[in-house]
Amino acid sequence: MLFDTHCHIHESSYSLPVDEVMRRANEVGVSGMICVGTNEQSSADAITFAKQYDMVFASIGVHPHDAKDGWGSIESLAKQHDAEQKLVAVGEIGLDYYYSYSSREVQIAALEAQIQVALDHDLPIIFHVRDAFDDFWPIFDNFHGIRGELHSFTDTQTNLDKGFERGLYVGVNGISTFTKDAQQRQMYATIPLDRMVLETDAPFLTPAPYRGTVNEPAYVSEVARHHATLRGIAIDEVAHATTANATALFRLK
Repeated sequence: MLFDTHCHIHESSYSLPVDEVMRRANEVGVSGMICVGTNEQSSADAITFAKQYDMVFASIGVHPHDAKDGWGSIESLAKQHDAEQKLVAVGEIGLDYYYSYSSREVQIAALEAQIQVALDHDLPIIFHVRDAFDDFWPIFDNFHGIRGELHSFTDTQTNLDKGFERGLYVGVNGISTFTKDAQQRQMYATIPLDRMVLETDAPFLTPAPYRGTVNEPAYVSEVARHHATLRGIAIDEVAHATTANATALFRLK
């Protein structure tokens, strides 16, 4: 069974019929997925959406791009954690210096506040970090007891190793199936299975061989297939390991 740890099919902008998307996911063996919030409204919608499907869980958080618009409701949403088994993480939160949709100062403030929310409610964190690890690691190290993953990791082996040293998992998605960067390809091939979780980031980052179409959770099977081929092992081995990792990290029942 496969698990998509990161998708956005709950968003109102998602263009595919959701019931058909869920059916196709089930047909290829996807046992669960996490709908990930990117702003306050998206986070509330993720919880609402997750309640409609047994196999769907929710994560709440304000993406660094949206930090300028505020993150105050994330704390109140997190208070549902004890009552709502559907809420399994805080994220995606982090720093993104590739774009400047929110100032660095605001991004840092949002990140620190939301890390504290996660710790206060004993939730793992889905981190989005792009071109910002020099600032990210000192912030991370100011807190204690963080559980989480580096979502859609495309950075260096050095920063990947720093994540592993801190007990983090790494999320791999369609990028790993189509990147032409030789260093990235080598890095993806050497990620230990016991530290890897699979994701689609649907509707974005559609994996090969479906490039040019809208991404969906069923395509997490292609990510798994790619990594099985890289390692010369059966896809079932990748599926079992990564689903076990997701179950442990997000404390799924």
